[in-house]
Amino acid sequence: MRQERIDIDGIPAIIWGEKSSKIYIFVHGKMSCKEDAEGFSEVATAKGYQVLSFDLPEHGERKNIPDYQCHVWNGVHDLKCIGSYVQQRWDDISVIGSSLGAYFSLLAYNDYPLEKCLMISPILDMERLIRNMMKWFQISEETLKNQKEIPTPMGETLYWDYYCYVKENPIIKWDVPTSIIYGSEDNLTEREVVDAFTSKYHSNLTVLEGCEHYIHKPEYVAQLQKWIEENC
Repeated sequence: MRQERIDIDGIPAIIWGEKSSKIYIFVHGKMSCKEDAEGFSEVATAKGYQVLSFDLPEHGERKNIPDYQCHVWNGVHDLKCIGSYVQQRWDDISVIGSSLGAYFSLLAYNDYPLEKCLMISPILDMERLIRNMMKWFQISEETLKNQKEIPTPMGETLYWDYYCYVKENPIIKWDVPTSIIYGSEDNLTEREVVDAFTSKYHSNLTVLEGCEHYIHKPEYVAQLQKWIEENC
């Protein structure tokens, strides 16, 4: 499969596939990188799409860039840079976002003329997730406000400015035809959050019974692959 490595406003990216008027923007989640788009790209390019994947802050080729963390405002900024680049070059634009990448997409692309959106284990309510983490580790809002940032035993750090941003920027608009695949045991996004989103925004939902947030067991990976082939 053809790959073209490019740089978009300092963001390392890959364009997968032969020239086409149709493209998917691939937005990976945490602990991933632009190269992880290869499997999806094989399916999408067979259907006549190209795919553009890129590294989020602190991921892939951007791991050692100082003072540019994978915070929501940086993620949204980068997605908008990618979106502007794509809008100038392709007619038919869709997006696929995984976990945190799906959340960034909801904020960055709510006014973009997207054809469709695919979401894998999406974070749909970041404020609620942060509140849940505060509850899990007995961190009060006042404590977080005073300390500004607090590491947690699960390896994530809670930030006061991040928390304020997500409260001030809720998901209130999403008019894109959307399909979601989600594990029933996902502890980052509760089922009621997914159901509320799919109801409000008329999205299609596929539930992997017994699967957790990270889809990695062979039986679930096979179901994910089938879902991608059917929905791409």
